[in-house]
Formats: sequence, C-alpha cells, structure tokens
Amino acid sequence: MSADVELDRVTVRFGQFTAVKEASLKIAGGEFFSFLGPSGCGKTTILRTVSGFLDPSEGAVRIAGKDMIGIGANKRPTALIFQNLALFPLMTVAENITYGLRVRGMSKADRRKRADELLHLIALPGQGDKLVSELSGGQKQRVAIARALAVEPQVLLLDEPLSALDLKLRQHMRNELRAIQQRVGITFIYITHDQGEALTMSDRIAVMNNGVIEQVGDGKAVYDEPRTSFVASFVGENNPFAGRVAKADGTGAVVETPFGLLRGRNPNGVKEGDKAILFVRPEALRVGEGSKDATVTSTVLNVAFEGNASHIFLKGADKKDITLTVGRLERVEIPEQGSTASVTYNPDLGLVLPEGKLARE
Repeated sequence: MSADVELDRVTVRFGQFTAVKEASLKIAGGEFFSFLGPSGCGKTTILRTVSGFLDPSEGAVRIAGKDMIGIGANKRPTALIFQNLALFPLMTVAENITYGLRVRGMSKADRRKRADELLHLIALPGQGDKLVSELSGGQKQRVAIARALAVEPQVLLLDEPLSALDLKLRQHMRNELRAIQQRVGITFIYITHDQGEALTMSDRIAVMNNGVIEQVGDGKAVYDEPRTSFVASFVGENNPFAGRVAKADGTGAVVETPFGLLRGRNPNGVKEGDKAILFVRPEALRVGEGSKDATVTSTVLNVAFEGNASHIFLKGADKKDITLTVGRLERVEIPEQGSTASVTYNPDLGLVLPEGKLARE
C-alpha cells in the first residue's frame, strides 16, 4: 500500500537561517520522486521533515491526506534509509531485516518467514544467516532496503543511499532500486546530488537551490526544458553564452555574446534589451560552420578521449570553457589542441533564459 505526500508551503528555519522556503508540491502514491540539488540546498531537511525528525516552522506536511503535525517519526507510515545505512554489525542479515518486527512483538517464526520473503525480493535468497560484515557494499544496500520494507511503510525515504559506492556499483544499484520500487509499488522519495541517479530512476524530480524548489518535472523536462539558469547549468553539462538580447520574436531570441549574435528558442519570453544566457548542450554542438547566428569560433584548449566519445574544450568567455562531445563513431575530424575551430548547432537546440546564477558559481 502506498500513500501520496503533500508539502503545503513548508518552511524550515534554524535560528536566523532558512533551510527550506515555502516548498509546495504533491507526490503521488506509488511514485518514485527525487529531490535533486547541491549540498546544503535543503533536500535532506525536507526528507527529515516528511519523516517527522523535524517540524516545519511554517506550512504543513500531509501523508495520505492527513496532517502530520504532532505525529512523531515512529507513528508515521514512513521508513527512512540513512546515508550510512546504520545496519547492526553483530546481527545476522535476517535479524537486521526483522529488527523492527521484533520491536513490534512479532514471533520469531513469523519474523524469519518475513525475512526470507524479503531476501527473495532483494535477490539475496538464502543469505539470512550471514553477518552483515560478510556482505558486499551493494548487498548491504539491499539489506537496508529490506529492513525498511519489513515494517510495511506506505512511503520509503532514501537519503543519498548510494553515495558511498563506487561508480560501477552505483550504476548497478540504480537499476536494482528502481526494480524493487516497481515490484513493491510504494512511494519512494529519494535524495541525491547526482543527476544521473535522479534522471535514470525517477518518475519526477524536484530541482532545489538555496532552499527553493526551482523546477518540478520528469527527467526529460528538467533536462530539455529547464526553466532557470541554475537548473540548466546543474542538470547535465551545458554551455552558457551570456549577453544581452538583441532581438526577440514569438519563438526565438538572438543574444549578443562575446562570440557574436547567437540564436536559440525563447520559451520564457525574454525581451529585447534583457540580460540573458543562451544554453547549448555539448551533444548539440558539432564541428564545422553553420548559420552565422549559430556558429562559434575559438581556440581548442584540450581534447579528452573517453572511449566512446571525445570531449573537445574550446576557450570560452569569463573562464567558462566551451565543451563539445563527439561520439566515437561520428565521422568527424577532431581538431588539434591549439588550433582554431568552428562549432555550430541547430538553433532549435539552443535555449535562451533570463540571466541568473549558474550552478557552478
């Protein structure tokens, strides 16, 4: 059984510091929902507020339509998986999984039966008598999930549970987590600063910055149609070309940049004279010349070969390099370091947004 979760103008303050500012959204029952943002943006504060370890300074948290004010963490229909997992090293895997059930007074036989069911769910059948210390990092992650699921929560809260794993294991566990969520069908609320995790696993994503939810949407929306300069620069790689709008019409805008006039689409309706940033993804650029308002010429600083692709870095403006990604199978002559090269893009793949703070600033 799953439950929806609603944040209604939630604000959380610690003294004079505001960690979360008027956060409002609704997470549907059975949804895999992620909060994505840099360290200190407020995403873990939201998770702790949903779980009951923090009370909102203003606003309300509702789970399954019920206001959670005054309801402690142990009384809420939620379970929380901490970043460090907090497994008990001197207990067996089965004892770890069923610890919450033992506290609730379930018999030993019923606890073991439930542990075996969950071990099959997380693809660790027959591992119940092992000590946690005998497991790999990925297996420990799965045991932590099973322990949280044992108490049959309606909402599972996960605070960057994959951050301590190496890259290959993190990528594997993304698929494992998503598969487990789809099998059990309960609401998952996931906290991460890793765009890859959020994009590959989530039904929807809330991108946060400085305590504010800047955008909510599915992965394609926040990647292809970011609404702010922060979202455009934080979610995936992007090339920003800052300047002032020289011309704007119904669908597009031309920005006067250090590289000349460059065009992109204009969903936010920036107007002539506005300060703006044109964003072009590295994969949207290609070597060669195109239309005058969609071509940049600069010095090649470096070429990095990465197996399936090469990344070409050109000298940008304001110490921000221009990055171009060329797939290995593309029939393109890679320019040499120190040479002058032109790169172009389809103006429909350029995005003009109002000037704003970039993620790496």
